[in-house]
Amino acid sequence: MKKFLLSISVAMFLGVASFAQETTTALPLPKVDQKFWQHESLEETGVYGVNTQKAIQFLESKKRKPSQLIVGVLDSGVEITHPDLKDNIWTNAKEIANNGKDDDKNGYVDDIHGWNFIGGKDGKNVDGDTLELTRLFVKYRDLFEKSADAASNKTKYPKEFEDYQKIKTEFENKLAEAKQGAAQYGQMDEVFKIAFPALNSEWGDKELNEKNMVAFQPKSKEAQQGMMIFGLVPKEAWEGKSMKDFTKEIGDEISGGAKYYKEQVEINLNTELDPRPIVGDNYADKSERNYGNNDVDGPDSLHGTHVSGIIAAKSGNGIGMDGIAGNGYVKIMSVRTVPNGDERDKDVANAIRYATDNGAKILNMSFGKAYSPDKQIVWDAFKYAEKKGVLLIKAAGNDNVNIDDEIHYPTLFDEKGNEISKNVITVGANTMDHTNLKASFSNFGKKSVDVFAPGQAIYSTVPNKDGEYKNEDGTSMASPVVAGVAALVWAHYPKLTAIDIKQILMDSVNKNPSLADISVTGGVVDAYKAVQLAEKIYIAKKLK
Repeated sequence: MKKFLLSISVAMFLGVASFAQETTTALPLPKVDQKFWQHESLEETGVYGVNTQKAIQFLESKKRKPSQLIVGVLDSGVEITHPDLKDNIWTNAKEIANNGKDDDKNGYVDDIHGWNFIGGKDGKNVDGDTLELTRLFVKYRDLFEKSADAASNKTKYPKEFEDYQKIKTEFENKLAEAKQGAAQYGQMDEVFKIAFPALNSEWGDKELNEKNMVAFQPKSKEAQQGMMIFGLVPKEAWEGKSMKDFTKEIGDEISGGAKYYKEQVEINLNTELDPRPIVGDNYADKSERNYGNNDVDGPDSLHGTHVSGIIAAKSGNGIGMDGIAGNGYVKIMSVRTVPNGDERDKDVANAIRYATDNGAKILNMSFGKAYSPDKQIVWDAFKYAEKKGVLLIKAAGNDNVNIDDEIHYPTLFDEKGNEISKNVITVGANTMDHTNLKASFSNFGKKSVDVFAPGQAIYSTVPNKDGEYKNEDGTSMASPVVAGVAALVWAHYPKLTAIDIKQILMDSVNKNPSLADISVTGGVVDAYKAVQLAEKIYIAKKLK
């Protein structure tokens, strides 16, 4: 679900951008700590955060004590030793660590902190994988072009052949785009790796502001090239920062873009790549459950670690950041499901079932894709979780499209538009700027997106045994914000059901006219209003 948001053209290298150009006037953003803006109160700051602290204060005033609650993070893996996460990681008390036995008889050996469905019994793991688009292209290409029966297959399978025409065009276009992106971002990366250090040296320690910008005259060609970046990003992106911090942030994004497109070409769209043998399952057997290994970190757990921190990074410990529900009552269960590429339906279905069977009450699913050839087994898993009283929270996707029309899997609706289950919340991403509330990348849909939540420049944990943090953008970040709020509410009002929690979150949003026609509720989740509503329901139902 990764999406690079910085749109920079190679044409910028044709000339040096001057700062003394026409500027647009924008309303100033509210003065809040941007590292923790997802916690802010709309009423107090004008920022559409989720009002975490007022929710906690309300619960304390009502003397509500939390019950332990497990949140399953179905993702790339989680660094369970991160200093801000290690105390809030689920441990399977029924399993004896590293004895090579399935002590609790759940079908998974030594599943101490969760399970990895994209690894093999020998301990090896899938890192990169193809897109579902690539897998379908290869499947149909072999059937309709490479097979000895290719000509007759076109007549024998007319629906599949029709699908192939669309898939082939999409695949070829995506590959061409990736190759172009790899070349452009690669070139930018090379230039700015030289330009930014020169610019930093000449700029010194001055603050980035308009007055200093106008007065600055770069001396070297490299510093001039570095200054081009200011013609391509809004003033809000740099004002008040140091030059070193800003160029590092942009440099990291450009390097990330170069890496992303390179991996698209070499891994995600590589028709020769098939890492599935690493897992060692019978991939064709969709009912198979017991495969994988217990490595819940995996080769690249950045995404899942960032998601986990948003939900439950330890609160009040004086380091890093605080999760929405980081006071020790929420435990993260890592279920490794997503490689660098598209997740596979079989693994998604099994991850949902595993987390459900092992006590998770909320599942965060920050992933998605354009095709789902085995969607029925995922839908069956949705229904299974619904019967077990589990709430699923998933990201809407980052393509800035209406997913009422352009389906983003896993979807909650079948081909006829019928809802599969009642226990799923789909989340779009909002920004801290109330004048441009929907994040530019966020998918939307009057029917398909339930709520919005903070999802731009979200500061959270990333892998590093000594503790590291960074900003990430995406509905992948908005989804765990909602999962954290759901956990906060449910842990304090444990007699409510998954359906109750979903309805409470949807009924207590802060509405905004700009979201009215692009989501079910037309608003952003608010933890304070949610716990107030939960309290009212508890009193009305005479629950304790």
